[in-house]
Amino acid sequence: MPHLLHVPTLATTEYAYVATVEPPARLVFAAGACPLDADGTTVAPGDPIAQARQVMTNLETALAAAGARLADVVKTTVYVASPERADLVAVWQVVRDAFGDHDPPSTLLGVAVLGYPEQLVEVEAIAAVPAS
Repeated sequence: MPHLLHVPTLATTEYAYVATVEPPARLVFAAGACPLDADGTTVAPGDPIAQARQVMTNLETALAAAGARLADVVKTTVYVASPERADLVAVWQVVRDAFGDHDPPSTLLGVAVLGYPEQLVEVEAIAAVPAS
């Protein structure tokens, strides 16, 4: 359904620069997935890698509730509450690994703070699935 475009005249990246969605499609907008367990507790305080793993698990669960999968994602935004580029890179690797060969356009941001106590990572996504 989504068509991911790599632009050969731009720098090589681990993600497509552009995604297109052809009709008919149903768009799924996922709220930022957070590193919360089923009880609403932030997992792995201080560990952005473990939080990123929980975030991706939660994102997959949320997408599945709408009939979508990670392979249907056409855009992500990854937030990391850290001033350290190494933390952003480590979180990015977890996110990329979760997507496997599917490489939707993405924005990676270092931010000052996120909404939950001890939260370091959040990932929001837009997916496109065939219209039913």
